[in-house]
Amino acid sequence: MLKAGCLVLGLMASVSQVATVERVVSVYDADTFRVDIHNWPDPIGLNMPIRVKSVDAPEIRGKCANEKAQAKAARDYVRKLLGNADRIELLDIERGKYFRLLARVRVDGKDLARLLVIEGHARPYDGGAREGWCF
Repeated sequence: MLKAGCLVLGLMASVSQVATVERVVSVYDADTFRVDIHNWPDPIGLNMPIRVKSVDAPEIRGKCANEKAQAKAARDYVRKLLGNADRIELLDIERGKYFRLLARVRVDGKDLARLLVIEGHARPYDGGAREGWCF
């Protein structure tokens, strides 16, 4: 695992900070999904977990029924958006927790985090304390 992490960091240092998604593998929730990244070598670019920067979305395994319902609606919104996209780009890529890549995500030229906030599926997040989703 350490070797793979070092390889990812080395790869990220050697490629531009904009990567094009070749295929969306799965969408777990509104701010976490897996993709194959165009022109990244196997196995690094395959099935790579992505965490959308700058937003906090409700969790699928939330603390209450309300959070879980919001999470499913937000996930379905992102599934549809990514599934219908002509172009998905990852920008300002960093390594995050759990071997995920943190990135700003642009879908057909529109910022995914901004779309999630506008549609009420997420809140802006700057790394501080998170608000709950159970009201």
